[in-house]
Amino acid sequence: MDGLSWISPPPQVEPILEETVRMNFGLASEPLVGALLRILAASKPGGRFLELGTGTGVATAWLLSGMTAGSTLVSVDIDPAAQAIAARFLGNDPRLHLVNAGGLDYLATLPPESFDLVFADAMPGKYENLNLSLACLKPGGFWVGDDLLPQPNWPEGHAAKVPALIGELSRHPRFTILPLAWASGGGGGSEVPGIGEITQ
Repeated sequence: MDGLSWISPPPQVEPILEETVRMNFGLASEPLVGALLRILAASKPGGRFLELGTGTGVATAWLLSGMTAGSTLVSVDIDPAAQAIAARFLGNDPRLHLVNAGGLDYLATLPPESFDLVFADAMPGKYENLNLSLACLKPGGFWVGDDLLPQPNWPEGHAAKVPALIGELSRHPRFTILPLAWASGGGGGSEVPGIGEITQ
């Protein structure tokens, strides 16, 4: 069954993807990853959400499409050119707060248990200082990381970090994890969003 045939992308995704291709940005999230994020966002009415790695705003649009009116999304990226595309197409949404900063710098400012979902789509908070992104999750919250299967843009030696990350998540006393083989990568390889739900 073609799962995408049942899924309608947010209307902003198509023009964002056009700009993404135009700027040769190769890190946008897949539609099935977006659909998963939309479902998880919808499960937290009035929730607070954090995206580490805005990119051009593809996953941002999916998250917003699942959020209720009283929800908020903070999306952080260090690349102003990529984030400017997200701002152009999504910046009028009052639920969205775009932060142009390093992920670790932003995470270091957060109080514990301040978000219902963290989407770790960048190195900071995933392969770098994972503890910071986990600490900001509320009980019952979700931590989602993708790009855990080989990607053509991975630097030398990066592949060894993936099992280490999954192992660290699996041993964490506050989380229950579910690694998912989800979405095909096309030109960007395959993605496995790893979902961890904080349980206490």
